[in-house]
Amino acid sequence: MAILHSSFFILHYLQAFDRQVLLAINRTHTPVLDAVMVFASNRLVWFPAYALLVAGLVYWFRRRVLLLLPLLIVAVSLADSITSRIFKPFFARPRPCHDPALAGLLHLPGGCGGQFGFLSSHAANSFALATFLLLVLPAGRFRFLKTGVFCWAALLSYSRLYLGAHYLTDVVGGAAIGGLLAAVAAAIYQRRTNAASKPASV
Repeated sequence: MAILHSSFFILHYLQAFDRQVLLAINRTHTPVLDAVMVFASNRLVWFPAYALLVAGLVYWFRRRVLLLLPLLIVAVSLADSITSRIFKPFFARPRPCHDPALAGLLHLPGGCGGQFGFLSSHAANSFALATFLLLVLPAGRFRFLKTGVFCWAALLSYSRLYLGAHYLTDVVGGAAIGGLLAAVAAAIYQRRTNAASKPASV
């Protein structure tokens, strides 16, 4: 009984904390920030950047991209599927913009979106990509690219809070799932490439 009471208290505290953080961020809205955050959250506008990134990976990794690119795609796809098809329907946690306690308090320049928000697929996808590149790109090189993809993932995740589409725990949890899947994919890539580079025993 005490455990149930403690669990309820913790969940209640987290929900209250989530709402306070969300309102604090959402209330910083300006017309300029509205445009930036709606742009950042729109997956379609990033397709040209994705195309350039893929072209760069093909150029840098040559034949190894035949292993690298499928693993990256699998990591991002799994992050999207797990968050949207497993977590969201299982936990059925309403998005902030569907939360009756926040009705009329949120500024929603990007609309509301689907009913459930735990976990954030945007955060999962973007951090899967950023983490995978961090782990597979050679150390000491590509600092600008690594920093750029993490800044992009952070902006994309922050935009979900700003737009009232997700709570902080939705975003942090999504980022954690994406990072974990990316780490597994990167480990497979490193293991396969290391095995392929070893000289055959005589």
